[in-house]
Amino acid sequence: MTERGLDELRAALARRYRRVAVSHEWLTIPGGSEKVVAAILELLPHAELFTSVYDPAPWPAVITDRPVHASWLDRVPGARTHYTRLLPFMDSAFRRFDLRGFDLVVSSNHACAKNVRVPEGARHVCYCHTPMRYVWDPGFLENESIGPLGLLAFRAALPRLRRTDLRGAAGVDDFVANSTVVAQRIADYYDRSAVVVHPPVDVDRFLSPTAPTTPLIDRTNAPYLAFGRVVPYKRIDLAVRACERLGRSLIVAGDGRGLDHVRSLAGSHTTILGRVADEDVGALFATCRALLLPGEEDFGIVPVEAQAAELPVIANARGGVRDSVSDGQTGVLYDDPTEAGLCAAIERFEALSFTGQTLRANAQRFAPQRFHEAFASVLLG
Repeated sequence: MTERGLDELRAALARRYRRVAVSHEWLTIPGGSEKVVAAILELLPHAELFTSVYDPAPWPAVITDRPVHASWLDRVPGARTHYTRLLPFMDSAFRRFDLRGFDLVVSSNHACAKNVRVPEGARHVCYCHTPMRYVWDPGFLENESIGPLGLLAFRAALPRLRRTDLRGAAGVDDFVANSTVVAQRIADYYDRSAVVVHPPVDVDRFLSPTAPTTPLIDRTNAPYLAFGRVVPYKRIDLAVRACERLGRSLIVAGDGRGLDHVRSLAGSHTTILGRVADEDVGALFATCRALLLPGEEDFGIVPVEAQAAELPVIANARGGVRDSVSDGQTGVLYDDPTEAGLCAAIERFEALSFTGQTLRANAQRFAPQRFHEAFASVLLG
């Protein structure tokens, strides 16, 4: 899409909706869901932003150059660092926002952002990254360090949390899912249908300048890569165990609360880089053999970025990567979510061949202009 085409969409949306509110869980550390919010705001430059906790420091102008309304939770000491501990109060925080006078409410939701109270006559479109996984998926907290008492307390609160989540879902007019698997969760948990609009991925900055006739990729001696937030559900521990078992080199790049556990598993074949600067990610992709994704991703922006950089992907097929990775063409999808399953997938990968042209073409399906067109179509529909 040209800039003129984007301007025409903006003008059409401004004519349709005089005042727009966008609600998002929290704005603290940049991640995939925040890239979606930025793309939504590019379509709706006149929108006001509502969030539970707001740290203005790390955000681009598309977020900061507008009214940003933070909830009362933002005044709690330490909230911008320990915001996840405030989850029991998030529903109340979002319900206390006064949205009277808004014609359109767009919620960017994976917890409580959809629970805002929408004024009568306004339309509520929810871009759902996933329904609350820790509420609906019993196994999601298996590897979290919450202890037996914490687990008992969580189980006791589960019926109330589910009722609250269902009440919030009932206030949504239209659901948009970020992947096919999330659309299925919306159907299973909320009994609602959803349009699938994949998140925008800035593939252009990773696309190789190599000519389209790129030969077969041969990185036989390069290390494998586990990249992203190191948190329990992403199962970086499985990547370390599998590569140590097979005697394959592995780079772990990223930071998070699971890093100490991953570091304790690392042997002679594993190098832990920690956090990598955004401008260095492309060079990191170029030096690796394949990206390993052992956890279940709701969609997964990183595997699309990797393919744009001609890096194949080996991924657990239970998640949203089914939408972005073509098995045998741009990577390997496997169904057994264990260490043995990942080992078998790596060995299968090493018997296959991949071309840069195929990887790049697949990644381009998720360029930002595709998101703008598809999401604007939902809002104008």
